Amino acid sequence: MSYEQFAAAIEACDDCAAACDYCATACLAEPDPKPMARCISLDLDCAAACRVASAFLARDSEMLDVMCEACAEICDECAEECAMHDMEHCQACADACRACAEECRRVANAQ
Repeated sequence: MSYEQFAAAIEACDDCAAACDYCATACLAEPDPKPMARCISLDLDCAAACRVASAFLARDSEMLDVMCEACAEICDECAEECAMHDMEHCQACADACRACAEECRRVANAQ
């Protein structure tokens, strides 16, 4: 695949990382963030995985399929957790995670 073919996946990864960072920060600002601990933790893991996947995609790493599949799994878990919370930032994060998982799987399956 060429860089152009990875553009949608790179954008999805970058958007997801930003949404996860925002969600974690917003969860921490809740009056009682303790019940949001798993959400915050998954947000941080997902943001990190998305950034690594984006870098793998940008340089067309030979391990890109492995990284993209792992990123998709982490995104799925984060989306599931965020979807359980009614806050707008959690719902937006869940949407971004689903979109990223879809793009990462598309790339991984094409390798």
